[in-house]
Amino acid sequence: MATTPAPPQAPPKPTWDPRRPESPFPWLRPTIRIRLTLLYGGMFLIAGILLLSIIYLLAAQAISTGNQPLFKIVSYQGLKVSSDNCPAINGPASLSLQQFNDALGLCADHRRQAALDDLLSRSLLALLGLAVIAFAFGYAMAGRVLSPLGRITRTARAVAGSDLSRRIELDGPDDELKELADTFDDMLERLQRAFTAQQRFVGNASHELRTPLAINRTLLEVHLSDPGAPVELQQLGKTLLATNERSEQLVEGLLLLARSDNQIVERKPVDLAEVASQAIDQVYAEAEAKGVEIRGERKPAVVQGNGVLLERIALNLVQNAVRYNVPHEEGQREALPNKGGGGRREGGWVEVVTEVQHGQAVLIVSNTGPVVPAYEIDNLFEPFRRLRTERTGSDKGVGLGLSIARSVARAHGGHISAVPREGGGLVMRVTLPI
Repeated sequence: MATTPAPPQAPPKPTWDPRRPESPFPWLRPTIRIRLTLLYGGMFLIAGILLLSIIYLLAAQAISTGNQPLFKIVSYQGLKVSSDNCPAINGPASLSLQQFNDALGLCADHRRQAALDDLLSRSLLALLGLAVIAFAFGYAMAGRVLSPLGRITRTARAVAGSDLSRRIELDGPDDELKELADTFDDMLERLQRAFTAQQRFVGNASHELRTPLAINRTLLEVHLSDPGAPVELQQLGKTLLATNERSEQLVEGLLLLARSDNQIVERKPVDLAEVASQAIDQVYAEAEAKGVEIRGERKPAVVQGNGVLLERIALNLVQNAVRYNVPHEEGQREALPNKGGGGRREGGWVEVVTEVQHGQAVLIVSNTGPVVPAYEIDNLFEPFRRLRTERTGSDKGVGLGLSIARSVARAHGGHISAVPREGGGLVMRVTLPI
């Protein structure tokens, strides 16, 4: 299919696609909000652990957890002691004074340690509860602080869908986020003005060119209809008429390209199968004259869009597939008659398929054609580009077909891609949302 050669380029880097579905597990994404929450909660948890350790050490020092008892019994004649927590000091009749004091010190140390352990366990539980509250509070505060970034992201996605009229218009304090939003709005304003001016220029220039081209075509047709005109003038007139026709195609292509770059506002149900069938009907005579077989199953695939523009996608792809076609095997000749009576021609094929895949309508056009290097695929969709030919001088088109197809697909929220087919030719795939 058509385009000019271009120097080898590095493989394109993957870009963000605004139509890509969100992750089914948003909590697993390392978002800034999650990271800020972990930062706030982690700092609170570390501070709480340090504070708890200091309180524990001070409490242990305050109640003297050493081995020395707080007091001693110097005489306990007639003293009777009963304790459920320290059974070792019950009934001192069987204990000496030293044994009684030792048992009393051990019991006191045990109770102090039990008190510290209880303080530690209750403090850890309190710290755990406060940590949960801190994480939840940090998550809520991070969401509130980052909410302007969410508005910026949603606006950027809308702009990526060719809606340059969207603005953030962020309210609030004059901080860094508002400055970022205002800068983004200014950039969108400049982009919209430049984009609108470009479309207006292309549209006005194309309209201005249509009238003189139509006049030229009429004058040439009148002169060619004169049977008494010399053969040289008739030949010159035919050449000029072909040149004028090519100029008209260029102007029409520029008009359509300027119109299709806008978002489609009025949408109606359009069946891609019907659109593809109409495109095939328009190029059938040309395909039959070149000995190109058109095949493929076209299943219903209804989308919401503009039927005229969608038909132009199918027509451009099928026309390119027919015009830039060669047999699928070198030297193979199929017994296909030439309608012009000039013997037999080498035959190729074009396959046009429409179907619904994964909730999206798909149009696939593949053909037998010249071998296309993978690094030249991106250049195919650039305006006025053709494969291994100059920008001008081709009799197969004006080099806007694939550019128009890509622009129309984007205006409908879809995309178009090309893949080299093994053995030569291309597989063009148009995907549109249903």
